Formats: sequence, C-alpha cells, structure tokens
Amino acid sequence: MASDFEKPDKIHTLFPNEIEKKMWNLPISELFMLGKKTVPKLYNMQIKTIGELAKSNKNVLTKKFGKHGIQMWEFANGIDDSKVNYLKEKPKGIGNSITLTENTSDIEKLQKILLTLTEQVCYRLRKHNMKANVVNIQLRTKDFIDTTHQKKLPYPTSSTKLIYEKAKELLLEMYKPNNLIRLIGVRIDKLEDNIETQLSIFNNNLDDKQQKIDQTIDKLKDKYGFNFITRAGKM
Repeated sequence: MASDFEKPDKIHTLFPNEIEKKMWNLPISELFMLGKKTVPKLYNMQIKTIGELAKSNKNVLTKKFGKHGIQMWEFANGIDDSKVNYLKEKPKGIGNSITLTENTSDIEKLQKILLTLTEQVCYRLRKHNMKANVVNIQLRTKDFIDTTHQKKLPYPTSSTKLIYEKAKELLLEMYKPNNLIRLIGVRIDKLEDNIETQLSIFNNNLDDKQQKIDQTIDKLKDKYGFNFITRAGKM
C-alpha cells in the first residue's frame, strides 16, 4: 500500500498508527488482493472504503467470502502475518490509477491524466527491462461502477508513445459523455523480458526510435527527478 502513495520514485511510510488516517478513507478497490469480482459484492454490502471494511463484522465476511473474507478484513486493519519474500521477482503486470479530486466527463482532461499514468507505468516497465503485450484501462464512475477494457499491442514494446496511443484508443471506445468519472487507471500485462524480437519492417525503425527517446528521457528523470521533464501533451 505504502509504495502506491508516492510513485514512482519517492518513499512513503505506513506504520500501524498511520493506517486509520492514511488507508481507511481510500476506496476498497485500492486494497491489496481485492479483485474485480469481490469489489462489486462489497459495494452491495454498502462497504465502499477500506475503513468500512475494517469496521465490518468479520463473521459476516467469513460467511460471505470464506477464508478470503478473513484475509481482506485483516488487510484492512493492517494485519498480515505472511512471510516476507526478499527475493526479487519479475512483475507479471504493472499498473497505476488515480482517484480524481473532482468527478469529470471532460475527455481532454481524462486523456491528459491517462498520459501521466501511462508515463509512470512505462517508466517502471523499462526499469525492469521488460516489454508489454497488453494494455488495460479502468474507469470508475461517481456511482462506483467499474468498467475495464483491454487490447493486445501489435508487438511487445516499452514505448510510452505507442502504449499511450493504445490506451487512448481504449479510453475513447469506453467514453460516454454523460458518465462522470471519479477514477481512471491503466495497466500493462503479459510482460516479457526486453530481448530482441522479430518485428515488421514497417514497425522496427519506429520502435527503435521511440526506445531511444524514452531512454534519454529516463536518464534525465533519474538525474534530475521524475517531474524534471514532461511531455507536451500534459502542458
């Protein structure tokens, strides 16, 4: 949880005495191990925040969800007795989302936010020296209705520009002018190591060019800070 508070290159704390203040106001979808099928069921039980889950009757949750009900209640209360795995593992997917300060249906604003999220996600992807095959977009309305949409990329890539183009395409397909959006998220999946891949002769030069641009931008961010340089689309 703490690693999500200040991404991508800052450190944040989440001590036991800080859980109520920092975690409990967050939507339950932000809690670790809560999947797309579980969140709507909790909404139907009028449990929409981590704090409401933490204060829920553990026995009721156990009857509804079994062992997973106990686990989610413990996580909401900052309890986890599982062993820490200190061995680094390659991620299977990388994502980031943001709850907006105010609900909006402004497509241009949503696109700019999506660009920021994509830039953060792709920066982390390249830090792992990996490429993505699938892009997924999540939208949550003011009524807490979640929708997701995903598409496969034409070939594995770590290019911010190419992944953002696919993410924006997904956003436009999901966009409904009458829906007020409160949360937007982007996720890349089916990651693979960044090794030489067979590309189309039409795409090869484009991907190589974008990779060099991204690598240059990453070096500047590493040296001067993540926000030192930004893309014109966010201005």
